Amino acid sequence: MPRMLDVSDEVRSEIGDDEADRLLGGDRAPDSYECTSCRTLGDTHAEPTSTVLFVGDETAVLAFAHARCIPSQVVPVSEEQLVGAVRSISQSQPAPSVPAQAMPSSVVPGQALPGQAVPGQALPGQAGQNARAQGSPVEPTAQPPAPGQAAILGITCGLILHGKVGHASLVVEPTGPVGRPGSTSGEDEFLDLLQDAGFQQVVDLDETPEQLPGWSVLVAMGRLHAILQPAAAGGSTGWWQAHQPLQVTDAWRLAASQLAEVTMYAVPAGMVGRQPREDLLRQALERAVALGQVVAASLPLAGT
Repeated sequence: MPRMLDVSDEVRSEIGDDEADRLLGGDRAPDSYECTSCRTLGDTHAEPTSTVLFVGDETAVLAFAHARCIPSQVVPVSEEQLVGAVRSISQSQPAPSVPAQAMPSSVVPGQALPGQAVPGQALPGQAGQNARAQGSPVEPTAQPPAPGQAAILGITCGLILHGKVGHASLVVEPTGPVGRPGSTSGEDEFLDLLQDAGFQQVVDLDETPEQLPGWSVLVAMGRLHAILQPAAAGGSTGWWQAHQPLQVTDAWRLAASQLAEVTMYAVPAGMVGRQPREDLLRQALERAVALGQVVAASLPLAGT
């Protein structure tokens, strides 16, 4: 019986047309699964489901996820992670191997690892995808971009108090002006672009911004992977992607899990900069708020 399954072109190219067709026809796909992103149960007969292929150096693992959580994609991960995943699958739910095109070993159907977003444009403007980030506030990048070079989005992770409650937060700050597509004026329209997408200007850091439909923050295996935005064809696509999954602190991850959301703040280039402590990060944000230079939204947490 056919499943409500999406096999992206990049997944199809890895596993081959024959195997992709068998999945779509129901021969290889499970009736039910544990979503590799949100870890809740899914049903391939009843809801759109993404195929997610985790690829290591010598091993590949095929997993399934709600299409609303992450799109079908190929995710490079370390071989060590995949070896542990295959071992876990073998112990809990043995499954037949299926041949993978251009892969030295087999693809193991199962729910092995949390998902990761595909690379995507940071904005419908000139900002790029590269960024530095870690679990404590740091300056995203030290130098502004050279003339004509695309701006880089920096991500700073920290806990920001809303009243007495600490909220897992991301502060997004580009290294230079971000303009609309085709713009040559050099005018910075970073905040305008985000407001067009539904982000709201911040007037009080103690207030929790409203959730933004279709957007989410992907955290998997204790690391920050991506910020996702709605895709034109439905589902989600990458807005910002870490070149390597970024470690966050236990306190940050706990706060995100308890509230099931992350607050994303965005500021223009040079507005917040290097802040070695979370209290200084808050002070810098408060100064930016007073200048009307902060927009924000609460983004649901995807993953764990």
